[in-house]
Amino acid sequence: MPSVATIAADLDRFAPRALAAEWDNVGLLLGDPQSEVQRLMTCLTVTRSTAAEAIEAGAQMIVSHHPILFRGAKKLSLNSPDGDIVWPLARAGIAVYSPHTAFDNCAGGINDQIAERLGLIDVRPLRPKRQASFKIVVFTPDADLAKVSDALFQAGAGIIGQYSQCSYRLAGTGTFFGSDSTNPTVGVKGQREVVSEWRLEVVCSAEKLDGALRAMRTAHSYEEPAYDVYPLQPSLVGGGEGRIGRRSQPVKLVQLVEEVEKEFAVAHVPFVGDQAQSVSKIAIACGAAGEFLSDAVRAGADAFFTGEMRYHDLLTAEAKGLAVILPGHHATERLGVERLSERLQTTWPGLTIWPSRRESDPLSFR
Repeated sequence: MPSVATIAADLDRFAPRALAAEWDNVGLLLGDPQSEVQRLMTCLTVTRSTAAEAIEAGAQMIVSHHPILFRGAKKLSLNSPDGDIVWPLARAGIAVYSPHTAFDNCAGGINDQIAERLGLIDVRPLRPKRQASFKIVVFTPDADLAKVSDALFQAGAGIIGQYSQCSYRLAGTGTFFGSDSTNPTVGVKGQREVVSEWRLEVVCSAEKLDGALRAMRTAHSYEEPAYDVYPLQPSLVGGGEGRIGRRSQPVKLVQLVEEVEKEFAVAHVPFVGDQAQSVSKIAIACGAAGEFLSDAVRAGADAFFTGEMRYHDLLTAEAKGLAVILPGHHATERLGVERLSERLQTTWPGLTIWPSRRESDPLSFR
């Protein structure tokens, strides 16, 4: 059976944490990475109800879209707001992983799924994601080259797009003079040594830099490894936040709203705009994403699809002639959680995996 860490690593590859919003809390948030998983539940949010469902069903892992402990907690007890949910899960040995905005934004993630349901073409990120990265250059003797490069790769360095374990290696000559307090791995102290070495170069994301450097120093046999870290120009990474695309043929706003009601199983979808206005270009940001309103306007969208927005943001959209469609936070993200369950079941056919059966939209309509 796969371990928690194995499943978490698969989710990290599918929804890279580099695509998450800076303020988010994603990844493995609770549990023992080495624990085996036989039963796994997905859900939109870990609540008392979904936590109880996972415990009663004997799950070893929950993949929850929304993070637990999102705002941090100073106390975890059965009497605290977070503790009454997290403590029973910890006691039952259930791990919790959250992909949240990384899943919103990744290829095949929730925003892409919404774009598919809306029949959009020419889909691209609404807010392209730029990633800070560095180049690590380290000099190693021949005997260290393999173990140092392996350590860097295992720490997450050397990834370029869909390629991993990328490096550049150049043979050369290094010199050093060790003082009386040194204990050189090669040669002797008190005299200048000339040593055959390799120049090893790898790229590394900002979030993995510290871990990669620690791994490199641990694997290196020198007391003081010679290395450089060069900052690189921030680059666009695959995906990005939100999506924008167009319909193959324009549609009236009222018709689009009716389609949304059917596709997302919402009886009455509120919207802003003239029912008769023509809509072709649609911006998308699932959940509560009013912050992307200015991006939608800047991109020249005719309509903005999101789960929920503040009243004054709706007034701003109306003033700018931008239609807004609001199926609800739950409706825009729950279907993604169900599809994630299907993806995990395909990847791990020997496991029992299901989307929470008790979870429902807290909002009710008459």
